[in-house]
Amino acid sequence: MKSMIALLCLASMALAAPQTGTLTPDHYAKTIRDERVDQGDGNFNYVFAADNGIETEVVGAPGPEGAVTMRGYYVLPLESGGLARVEFVANEAGFQPQSDLLPTPHPLPEHVHELIRIAEEFERQGVKFNDQGERIN
Repeated sequence: MKSMIALLCLASMALAAPQTGTLTPDHYAKTIRDERVDQGDGNFNYVFAADNGIETEVVGAPGPEGAVTMRGYYVLPLESGGLARVEFVANEAGFQPQSDLLPTPHPLPEHVHELIRIAEEFERQGVKFNDQGERIN
């Protein structure tokens, strides 16, 4: 009985496998540039490019508290035919990408800027609030 179930599972997997549209070796991207340098002290850089337009270049160095900081870019082909380039910095503040393709938030309403200014002033004065939002000093 167990062998019959195993056989049925294998047959199901074979039938579920894609029958058309699979990649053949001639569809794979070919590497046209691959350079890597690791200095062993946390400093590194690498450059990679493929014949389909994919490209990246990254430089890394030791950052504060043992973290690694990186900066670089990557380029990816778009379905529409162009290329997308994203430049980035990755450090203690997180991953910070920059690209014309990335959505940007709507500008903050003017009253929000005033509230931020008031909060910064309270912070400079040492004003504290409890978790209920009540002023405690």
